[in-house]
Amino acid sequence: MRFLKLSFLFLLFVSASVYSQKELTLEEIWSGAFRTQGMDELNAMKNTNQYTVLNFDRATRSMQIDLFDYATLNKVSTLIDSKDFQELRGIDSYSFNAKENQILIANNSAQIFRHSFTADYFLYDMASKKITKIADYQIQEPTFSPDGTKIAYAYQNNLYVYDIASKKHQQITTDGKKNVVINGITDWVYEEEFAFVRAFDWNKTGDKVAFIRFDESQVPEFSMDMYNQGLYPTQEVFKYPKAGEKNSDVSLHIYDLNTKQIKQVDLSKYNDFYIARLQWTNEANTLSAQVLNRHQNNLDLLFVDGKSASYKVVLNETDKAYVDVTDNLTFLSDNSFIWTSEKDGFNHIYYYDKTGKLKNQVTKGNWEVTAYYGFDEKNKTVYYQSVENGSINRDVYAVKIDGKGKKRLSNQTGTNNATFSPNFQFYINSFSNVNTAPVYTLNSSKDGKTVKTIVENKAVQDKLATYDVAPKEFFTLTTEKGHNLNAWIIKPKNFDTSKKYPVFMYQYSGPGSQQVANSWNGINDYWFMMLAQQGYLVVCVDGRGTGFKGAAFKKCTYKELGKYEVEDQIDAAKVLGKYNYVDASRIGIFGWSYGGFMASNCIFQGAEVFKTAIAVAPVTSWRYYDSIYTERYMQTPQENASGYDNNSPINHVAKLKGNFLLVHGTADDNVHVQNSMKMIEALVQANKQFDWAIYPDKNHGIYGGKTRLQLYTKMTNFIKEKL
Repeated sequence: MRFLKLSFLFLLFVSASVYSQKELTLEEIWSGAFRTQGMDELNAMKNTNQYTVLNFDRATRSMQIDLFDYATLNKVSTLIDSKDFQELRGIDSYSFNAKENQILIANNSAQIFRHSFTADYFLYDMASKKITKIADYQIQEPTFSPDGTKIAYAYQNNLYVYDIASKKHQQITTDGKKNVVINGITDWVYEEEFAFVRAFDWNKTGDKVAFIRFDESQVPEFSMDMYNQGLYPTQEVFKYPKAGEKNSDVSLHIYDLNTKQIKQVDLSKYNDFYIARLQWTNEANTLSAQVLNRHQNNLDLLFVDGKSASYKVVLNETDKAYVDVTDNLTFLSDNSFIWTSEKDGFNHIYYYDKTGKLKNQVTKGNWEVTAYYGFDEKNKTVYYQSVENGSINRDVYAVKIDGKGKKRLSNQTGTNNATFSPNFQFYINSFSNVNTAPVYTLNSSKDGKTVKTIVENKAVQDKLATYDVAPKEFFTLTTEKGHNLNAWIIKPKNFDTSKKYPVFMYQYSGPGSQQVANSWNGINDYWFMMLAQQGYLVVCVDGRGTGFKGAAFKKCTYKELGKYEVEDQIDAAKVLGKYNYVDASRIGIFGWSYGGFMASNCIFQGAEVFKTAIAVAPVTSWRYYDSIYTERYMQTPQENASGYDNNSPINHVAKLKGNFLLVHGTADDNVHVQNSMKMIEALVQANKQFDWAIYPDKNHGIYGGKTRLQLYTKMTNFIKEKL
């Protein structure tokens, strides 16, 4: 009997050992095996101390908008279940009117570009439990008026107002035409680089709609062949201003629903400018607009009179490099406002009176505010997120509007993000770090203490623990030039300092970006762990130009994109090559988009350092990229030709010595495949051997069906063969 027990224990030990040494596979990674649970479409209500979440019922294949109580986390009710309405084939997104008794529901969404889409929209009345389709056609960005009686929306480049009671549609503009004029919806470059689509807004009394009009008739066109399934390819043609080329002419307008008149705001004192944001203030006749010059180093906050359409500049921001547009502009009940700015060298919160006079700098220090959550007027308290606890971490803080009484509410080191209840009594905190999968908890806003756990992902953590992988280790890498850079490394689980390992470096490096962050794994991280299982050291270094370490660190790359960032990756590789456990002859680098631009430059300009590089969807010359992004950091090619050309990988192809894989999708509306085609031709004419892969009809993300699995299999095989 004792022998049988020992045998059984031995078998348990052996099976556990085998089980704990499972190897990651690309099939598992891209099938969603490590997907985490979250709180989809989490929406804090405005009038009650409650929140809503969009849930999916696998059994009935239906979706529900469920209402929960902040104080108890108990489910109060299901506001709507898609299975009860034949018209609703799922719920893509939703929004409430001001009274929160009606819901706008989108389904059957059709993507246009990164943020924009059209959809079928339905209005659901919670009292009558009736659903009404807004229009017989797909529309964009429908938005309730403040009194909830009307909905403004865009359709085929024109603006409309839908009256809920009469179900009548009133057309506001009539000159909208594809590739010519857009009313109330941003053009391609605004959407991509200023990150908003809805370019119209209701005033507080619901009798005026302000909107931006885009005249893109003179903007050069870009066309993409779409191969699809037909006998002949089709062409997708849209307006795309490349660096130095003609932008849309923008104008600001106010439509009065009572008079049915449109007034244009006279912005003739500005030349070649952007309207980066518009938003009505808490005064019904005061509209705010953020106007930027083309160089984006001068920003005016305008207050526009809704009746006369005249304006005054209430705030001006300038910078030697560029001014980042803020999304944190918040108007208080007396129309004083909160604003965030980098003007003291770090992003901080400022408080201004209604005339634009500074009342107080609310936060100060050599650290960045990374999110503004809101202002509790009753307790005079501002809630925000910052990197005060280290630039790779995020914490939730509270501080009085006078800058006193600051409290750190989050108590775990990693990435914390908050969604506050309407009365600021509670907040839902999402937390993760390199060792902890996302956890959602209810916390007290008074002291940050956890009241209750809502969602955790221990199952994913436990699953990953059965694989033979090690988590990221954070460290500071100091280059020979003395630059201290945030970095992480993933080592094989059986790491042995007496061995020599090849190194595979990953980075993005774009201005203000961050890849070295103390948060749970993204999908690429599982691939990196898989490579570590196969004997590679995977390293990521955030060089100069990346974010959250102050304006000077971020903006040092101004007018020289690709110079200091490439220098830092090459210098970092040299430092790594001196580690006694690194094989300096086997260092590779990988990046996507800006990271592809970097990887290309590194294998060319760092030919003695890098053996292998993979560049996916790279910019190969900033001359081919869009005006707003590129000129923010580079000015125009006409003004800064050397900055564009000296750092273009196309002009360094002759230096290639190692192994290079170039990847691009033909339907990339963002970084056009033209970038890769130009570099392919340069490599061919330099008689350089390299590998490349083109993905038909795939956009910047290169996904769909088995695409990602095939791509990552290709990249994995390339690394195993060439590094």
